[in-house]
Amino acid sequence: MPLKIIASTCTGCSACEPQCPNVAISEKAGVFAIDPKKCTVCEGQFDSPQCLAVCPVDGCIVVS
Repeated sequence: MPLKIIASTCTGCSACEPQCPNVAISEKAGVFAIDPKKCTVCEGQFDSPQCLAVCPVDGCIVVS
């Protein structure tokens, strides 16, 4: 299951965007989103999702 960013809890810090190995995270008008077609939850690349590892807000990035 891909991840998604809860826009109402996202601070817009952009820490997650450069960490995504699949370039699945993008920003539009200050709101970040994860493209579910590109998100692999970093399976086969890392032990855990890299966006979750750097996000400073608990519960901002969740399984969709």
